[in-house]
Amino acid sequence: MRGQGDGMGWRKSSYSGTAGANCVEVRFTGTGVHVRDSKNRPGPIVHFGPAAWRGFLDSGQSR
Repeated sequence: MRGQGDGMGWRKSSYSGTAGANCVEVRFTGTGVHVRDSKNRPGPIVHFGPAAWRGFLDSGQSR
């Protein structure tokens, strides 16, 4: 899947700094979550289903 223009519900990670490195954006859809590199918006998008996204979020809580 390729990136789709700015806007359209994309939100930049609160962990992304202003220096431009390691920035991701997410967009919640009816079937899960899309994730993309904010420095390469027309590039690839990774799709996570609801269970995979929940597992990803839960994995960060043990740190």
